[in-house]
Amino acid sequence: MKVFIYFVGKPKDAHLNQSAEEFVKRISRFCPCVMREINPARFDPFEKHPSGRKICLDPAGRQMDSWKFSEIFSEAEQVGRDLIFVVGGHDGLEPQWKRNADLLLSLSPMTFPHEMARAMIAEQIYRAYTILRNHPYPR
Repeated sequence: MKVFIYFVGKPKDAHLNQSAEEFVKRISRFCPCVMREINPARFDPFEKHPSGRKICLDPAGRQMDSWKFSEIFSEAEQVGRDLIFVVGGHDGLEPQWKRNADLLLSLSPMTFPHEMARAMIAEQIYRAYTILRNHPYPR
């Protein structure tokens, strides 16, 4: 199982980028994790990962707490299915990606800069793994 975090748009805020990268490094203790910028005109995560579970971040998506979110990782580990997270750019997600996502996930009903959303989803992924491993981090 691998975790992929794809985002649309150039990262500009060095502090938020550093936070996201730190959590990706921590996630890599539990499973391989890749975070990279994509251009929707050149890269389609649905074509790249046809059998992975695609989770698109969207303010209108489903909200869940960290413990419920960790269940996604437990299920993926049991079946060996990659998890693909997609963070939209300034204009949000591609409409076809929203329609085809396995899950639309909301970090909040509020809208955040995509850089902040990246750091937040990376932290929540790390938190999910620590919950599953009974690590003291989520306390």
